[in-house]
Amino acid sequence: MQCDKMNFMKAVTYSRVSTSHHNQNPQVQIEELRKACTNRGWSITEELVDHGYSGSTDNRPGLKRLMSLVRSKEVDVVMVVKMDRLFRSLKHLVSTLEEFEKIGVKFVALKDNVDYSTPSGRFFVQVLGSLGEFERSLLRERTMMGLEHAKSMGKKFGRPRIHDEAKIIELHHQGKSYREIQKETGAHMGTISRAIKNAQKSPVENTPNPTKFTALNTVVLGAEGKAIGNTEKYGVEDQKSDDEDLV
Repeated sequence: MQCDKMNFMKAVTYSRVSTSHHNQNPQVQIEELRKACTNRGWSITEELVDHGYSGSTDNRPGLKRLMSLVRSKEVDVVMVVKMDRLFRSLKHLVSTLEEFEKIGVKFVALKDNVDYSTPSGRFFVQVLGSLGEFERSLLRERTMMGLEHAKSMGKKFGRPRIHDEAKIIELHHQGKSYREIQKETGAHMGTISRAIKNAQKSPVENTPNPTKFTALNTVVLGAEGKAIGNTEKYGVEDQKSDDEDLV
C-alpha cells in the first residue's frame, strides 16, 4: 500500500537561474526533474521556473506559487535539482521544510541526495534543523556579548543628542532662521526650538538698560555744557533722583 501511494504522488518541480547570461538555461533543470519524476512514477502537477531571480530574495513568483500549492495541499512532493535553487539561507531552508512536514508534503533535492520521502532523508532534515537552531543561538550569544562589551567601554546606544545650545542661541541672536541654524549645527528642529525657548525663559540678570542708565564714571553736562554731576556710582536717573531728594 505504501508503495502504491508513493507511485501516485503529485509533484511540483521548481527551477531557478539568476541570469540569462553565461549559458544558464532553466531547461537543463526542467529536463532533469522530469526524468526523476518519471522514474519514480510521480505525476507533475506544475513545473515552476524563476528565470532571472536571485536566490537571496524570497520575492519570486515561482516560489510564491509553489508555497501556495503546498499550503492548499494540491501537491504531495516538491522537487528541485539542488537546495540552493529554492532556499535563500539555512534559516529559510529549515523553516520551509518544517512547514512542509507539518502539512505532510515531501521534499527532494536530487544532487544534494536529500529525499524527505525516505527515513534517511527525514533524518538529514532534522540535522539541518539542529544546525539552524545552533546558528541562531550562536548569533544571539555573540550579539549579547558585543553589547555588554560596548557598554563596559562606555558606549552609548541610540541616536546621539545634540546639546550645543550656546551655538544655537548665538546664531539666533544673529538673526538666523531655524532652518539656517539647523543647516549650520546639524541639530533637530525640536532641539533648536527648546534651546531658544529656554533662553527666553532665563534672561541674563543684572544687565543694565541702556535707555535708563549711563556708563560709570560719566560726567553729565548741562544745557550750557557745564558739568552738573559725576555718575561714578550712579546712573543718570539715580543721580537725578538723589538731587531731588536733597532739595
